[in-house]
Amino acid sequence: AGWAARIAVLWLLALIGLAFGARHTFAVDVGSGVLSDLTDALDAAPRAGFTTDVPLTAASGLLWLAGILLLALLVSRGAPLPGRLLRFQASVRPAAYAMVVLVLGYVVLALVIALVTMVTRGHARETLAVVLLGLPNLAWLALTLGFGATWKGRIDGPFGLPVPKVLAEVLRTPDVSTLNLRTVTAHDGRWWWLAWVAGVLLLAAAFLMAARSPARIRAWQHALHLAVALALTMLTLCLTGRISAHYGLSLLGIGDLGGNLSGELLLEPVLWSAVGLGALWGLVAGFLGALLARPVHRRGEVAASAARGLPGDSDRP
Repeated sequence: AGWAARIAVLWLLALIGLAFGARHTFAVDVGSGVLSDLTDALDAAPRAGFTTDVPLTAASGLLWLAGILLLALLVSRGAPLPGRLLRFQASVRPAAYAMVVLVLGYVVLALVIALVTMVTRGHARETLAVVLLGLPNLAWLALTLGFGATWKGRIDGPFGLPVPKVLAEVLRTPDVSTLNLRTVTAHDGRWWWLAWVAGVLLLAAAFLMAARSPARIRAWQHALHLAVALALTMLTLCLTGRISAHYGLSLLGIGDLGGNLSGELLLEPVLWSAVGLGALWGLVAGFLGALLARPVHRRGEVAASAARGLPGDSDRP
């Protein structure tokens, strides 16, 4: 409790400082067309600004920290657990650790791809906007798409958004559109790599889970543990990755002008299909990971051998 309280105090101070400092206004590129002509005629270049709701930010931040601390207890071998929960640590901790490695691995991979793209193709400002504003969410959206999840979404309005081009092409339609691996690859066939990356990284996570588990746990148990863990991970990513936003232009003190000068961004998951697909992928990858980890020396092998008894033990004094 003292450990958690010290972290909470430091986190809350940092969060409040950032919330008070998060006030910024910047110019918006409106491109060409009616909006550009209107701003030129009135000599009123549009600017966008943002600020924060400090009390809500602090409360949300503490709630988020509570989840992170709980996850840390589930993942770390050295963290103390109550006696009643010790019997669950052999199944919970390796699976939770593997899922943390998987989702953070996606963020690191997305960051590397973004930096390579920035160096090789230019567009540094647009790439940095994607990194700073949407990297974790976009990386985890790619994870869910790789596993076959479906999202419903729409981008509307004259403003560009810091998202990959193919994502904007799929979502910028008159009606709510379907976002999944099929619709993405229909615009650019190279995006099939999302499924390959998801499979390879999940198999690596399954191997890591099995290698960190006691040797007594069987392959079917590994499959069940990873199925539950990945289903919960998909549920969490889908719930936290939802977006519903409305944006518009305020000119000369007039509020949202509406019409062609406003827009919306909507992104909602088809939740239970994503969770079901996560469980199915987890079953297959967990079983294969257990088979791959068999040659690895794991905790509990010596104890298991001693418990079974070695030949000739009964003849020894």
